[in-house]
Amino acid sequence: MQLNLLTSLDAFVTCVTSGSRRPPAPAARSAARCAKRFAMPAMGRVVGMAAEVVFETHSWSEDNDSGVASGWRPGRLSPRGRDLAIELGRRRRDGVDVVLSSDLRRAAETAELAFPDGTVPILYDWRLRKCDYGDGNGMPAAQLHEHRERHLDEPYPNGESWRQAVRRVSGALRDIAERWDGQRVLIIGHVATRWALDHLAGGVPLEELITADFGWREGWEYRLTV
Repeated sequence: MQLNLLTSLDAFVTCVTSGSRRPPAPAARSAARCAKRFAMPAMGRVVGMAAEVVFETHSWSEDNDSGVASGWRPGRLSPRGRDLAIELGRRRRDGVDVVLSSDLRRAAETAELAFPDGTVPILYDWRLRKCDYGDGNGMPAAQLHEHRERHLDEPYPNGESWRQAVRRVSGALRDIAERWDGQRVLIIGHVATRWALDHLAGGVPLEELITADFGWREGWEYRLTV
């Protein structure tokens, strides 16, 4: 499989260009320090590479308390969410080599509270973000998701469709499988992140995922291959 790979710094530290909607990662300096350690291998054809992936959702946010669909808004953790993020860190002391997080603030804050001592590197990738609801970012969640299946292929106004979001996340997942071959990776993200894992690693059709209950739990595990 021929992969169009980004360099480690490009993949995990996003730079803003004029007119871009992609804000910089919140820990660019930290990621830059890790760049040498996590330098990408030479580009080319790769076969049979695999990473063990643990997925966790970002912790409970203020928008969750308010019933708001955050989308691409940064969001902040609630007091309950901060406690749950610390608990996530304790739970994941079972051994992970690196943490990959969405760069949206609620996910980044989850990672930082879970692993505050720097013993596990934390890198941020905008591609792991939630679906961009466009004009619907910040709407009441019940109203926005009443007919979610309509947006499987039809983008939200000034946003993206769920299929586009899953395709975006899948690009990051393929890079992760190659770069962290044979290692255990914790990914902290959102609904679109988990759907991409279910679709890419588990072969679950998006048509099935979009109508299913999310069913939160303490982590999901996958073997991600390229």
